[in-house]
Order: sequence, then structure tokens, then C-alpha cells
Amino acid sequence: MSNTLTLDFQYASSIEKVWSALTDSNKLAKWVVNNQTGVPMENDFKPVVGHRFQFRTQPSEWWNGIIEGEVLVVEEPNRLSYTWESGEKHTVTWTLQTLEDGKVNLHLEQSGISNEQALAGAKYGWSNWFKGFEQALA
Repeated sequence: MSNTLTLDFQYASSIEKVWSALTDSNKLAKWVVNNQTGVPMENDFKPVVGHRFQFRTQPSEWWNGIIEGEVLVVEEPNRLSYTWESGEKHTVTWTLQTLEDGKVNLHLEQSGISNEQALAGAKYGWSNWFKGFEQALA
């Protein structure tokens, strides 16, 4: 049985800016950082179905520092999905929706997580990364 992580974030920004922060390689480098050191992770992400990408950081004694993925779905500016593999292979799906108050709701679903420890690690990682997400919206 696998677990699924779901998180929601809301931003007073346009849906286009939120989409850009999720899909532009330079903007991703502003908020996807090594959770231990805070150093931005290099990446070659492109919002193109079939594109294989990597996020790279300094390896540690527990991890080789590489996250690999493949873009599965691009429905600009409302839905993005890709595989996310670092030890386990998960599927990450983002759904963006403009709310009645003008804010944008960003919904994350990460599926295929094998156990509660991995689920807690994924929740910690994304929650930590989203502390810096707003700087990518500028």
C-alpha cells in the first residue's frame, strides 16, 4: 500500500506567476534548495512532456544528491505532473486554481510513497521549500 501526500498553498499572485515559479528552471533554483544547507539545487527542468530532468546538490552520507524525473503532463497554467525519483519513484502533480478572492491555490499531490517515514520526509521537504516560494513569484 502506498501513501499520498497532499498540501495546499495560497498566494496573492497571478496564476501565470505561480505557474512560472513551478516551471522556470531559474525560478525553481530560488526555492528548491538543499534542505540541509539551503544551497539552491541546480536543475534542467523544462515544462515539456517527456523531458527528463535532474535536480542536483551536494551528496551526503545518506543520499547521492540527485533527484530525477520525467514530465508527464503540462496543461498550462492549471496542471503539471512529473515523476520524482530519489530512492523511491513518486508522481508529483500540481493543480493551480484561481479562487474567488483572486488568490491562487496551489495543490500538491505526491503519490507512490512507500511508508510513513518517507511520507513525513516528503512533507518536511516540500513545506521547507515553500517557505522560499514567494521570492520566486516576483
